[in-house]
Amino acid sequence: MNEVKTIDLVVIGGGSAGLAAAISAKNEGIDDILIIEKEEFLGGILQQCIHNGFGLQTFNEQLSGPEYAQRYINEVERLKIKYITNAFVSSISKDKDVYYSSKSEGFVHIKAKAIIISTGCVERTPGQIMLEGKRISGILTAGQAQKYMNIEGYMVGKKAFILGSGDIGLIMARRMTLEGAKVLGVAELMPYSNGLARNIAQCLNDFNIPLFLSHTIKDVIGKDRVEKIIIAKVDEKGNYIENSEKEFEVDTLILSVGLIPYNVLLEGVDAKISSTKGAIVDENYMTSIPGIFECGNSLHVHDLVDYVSLEAKQAGVGASLYLKNMLNSDNDNCQVKCGNNISYIVPQHINVNNIKKDISFKYRVRKPMKNVKVEAYLDDKLIKSISKIAILPSEMEKMTFNKEALANGRELRFEVKEVKL
Repeated sequence: MNEVKTIDLVVIGGGSAGLAAAISAKNEGIDDILIIEKEEFLGGILQQCIHNGFGLQTFNEQLSGPEYAQRYINEVERLKIKYITNAFVSSISKDKDVYYSSKSEGFVHIKAKAIIISTGCVERTPGQIMLEGKRISGILTAGQAQKYMNIEGYMVGKKAFILGSGDIGLIMARRMTLEGAKVLGVAELMPYSNGLARNIAQCLNDFNIPLFLSHTIKDVIGKDRVEKIIIAKVDEKGNYIENSEKEFEVDTLILSVGLIPYNVLLEGVDAKISSTKGAIVDENYMTSIPGIFECGNSLHVHDLVDYVSLEAKQAGVGASLYLKNMLNSDNDNCQVKCGNNISYIVPQHINVNNIKKDISFKYRVRKPMKNVKVEAYLDDKLIKSISKIAILPSEMEKMTFNKEALANGRELRFEVKEVKL
């Protein structure tokens, strides 16, 4: 092993979150920064997302994934932020030791003063969803299919079916259709889609691809490669409904069945983990381990990369404040709670004394609802209410408060209530 290096801020993951966090910290006056990226290039998953729709919130224009990533890569280069690619972080410690290996440097030990985790998320596999039927060639996750087609230039199939209505799966339905494949349908276990409304419209409706809600795969049939799949309708408990089967002759089954924050490093230091499988964080995105921060899809899965970048920017500011010893470390905390129909909220606790001006809370709901009010209660007193025509689990919501509104609070609770018309 080489001699131990000392670095002020180590950013683990060079995707959209890691790049934005590093740039933010640099702009706050932190010069000694290292980004560690396991892939050959910076940019993360964006490099294989060649469709447009990125950047509307951040740059007020539509960019492809690689174009969006390149904006941040260019800024990293301009600011002369150090980075290493083809480097895999094997572990970190509570004392902020970082251990990584690379072909160019071998096994490296770094003593960091602060760490930002931005390792993204992973796709659910056939085993994790207990996919019925045979495990044969032709079954891919949506991300795998996207990488094969957009990076490697390999057509994954000619007749495909997609399980799950996640956004990447919907986008791949359109992509495969444009490349000449036939996409026979999309099955979704829930009675509503998990994709953005715009992707349902642009990727399925525009190409007459049917969406089978409350359906799932009952069987996968084939010898060496997928030959047929059978879907069936399910009831509210997920049980197959008799005589509802539909059979499709396909050579490819693509799974778009959810993403899970990748948090092996934090689990290794016993950081507190939330229901999202990401860390429990405060107003500056610091985890339960002082000096270790988390942001982006490794914290909670976002629907827009612009929101990832904005969140990471705040994490970079938080890390810089920590390094400058400017964070108030007293126990004047306000706990953030999920009330009626709220699935999760980030951050999960705050120290109002560390908020400069405003703070935004991101949340998702458990089920689709129409004509609702999203209400926030501080110590059981209603302090904010927002009316919405509709609200969906697939779309991340946000509520912003100024510092004064949360002063002296001990518990902040969010609830969604239906409004009777």
